[in-house]
Amino acid sequence: MATLTPYSSQAPSRAEVDALPGATVMEFGTNWCGFCQGAQASIAKAFEPHAGIRHLKVEDGPGRPLGRSFKVKLWPTLIFLRDGAEVARVVRPANAAEIAECLRICARR
Repeated sequence: MATLTPYSSQAPSRAEVDALPGATVMEFGTNWCGFCQGAQASIAKAFEPHAGIRHLKVEDGPGRPLGRSFKVKLWPTLIFLRDGAEVARVVRPANAAEIAECLRICARR
């Protein structure tokens, strides 16, 4: 499956991410990555009941400081944030259920 929404080459700064209010999911990967493309159906399914959660897809790779600041090593990596602080992480998600559980943690108030 192709990536429905492409990864953005324009990344916010780490300070901007840390200042984001509420629930946010940072998804790191690349548009050409087979693992990233393969995970898109599970990611989309998990997000269906959580449409209000901010989801930022950021292109990662050498020279990309945002991914390095989160110590991203494999793609896709989803970082679940609440008010700028990491509350959960999924690396190369195997299914929608594992993503959905992290979304529930992220969405808690």
